[in-house]
Amino acid sequence: MKFLNILFAPLFVLFIHYFEFKSVVLAYLVGALIYLVYKIKTNVSKRELISPILYVVLLGIAYSFSSIQAVKYMPTTLSAMFFIMFIDSHIHKKYMILDFTKQFYKKELQKSEIEFLKRGDLYWVFVMGLNTLIHIYIVNFCSDIIWAFYSSIGWYFYFFTALIFQILYGKIYGTKVHIG
Repeated sequence: MKFLNILFAPLFVLFIHYFEFKSVVLAYLVGALIYLVYKIKTNVSKRELISPILYVVLLGIAYSFSSIQAVKYMPTTLSAMFFIMFIDSHIHKKYMILDFTKQFYKKELQKSEIEFLKRGDLYWVFVMGLNTLIHIYIVNFCSDIIWAFYSSIGWYFYFFTALIFQILYGKIYGTKVHIG
């Protein structure tokens, strides 16, 4: 599905160039509904249903009002949701970044690394907040081509850069803050 998410925006721009807008949105909406039903049938967590439900709702709005803006706001809305999730995680000390790191990093984490990763959610609040603002700017002030690029692969470069910065900062300086 991640591959389809990458292709969502560029294919949408391509399809509306050759086909009627409402037909393209309807095809996307049917695909989103099929995917949502599949996810429900496979008993995934409620959290995993958020994205497919969001796609169905926004595509339904786009279809009903013949609004390309509703379609273009889909990635923006997803970014805003992650922004809110990181705010919630930071405020309620859920430590999303620490938990995520523990899933993929099999070595025992040192106390200083754990303390650094606990502070990671606040960093990602700012990263996701900036990403949401970038999305809003692109939707409102840039061409469909730029929107398609950023919404498909551009934000991956942004996140990868932010992640590399966090890792380097953690290795060079961040884990030294709580030693002692």
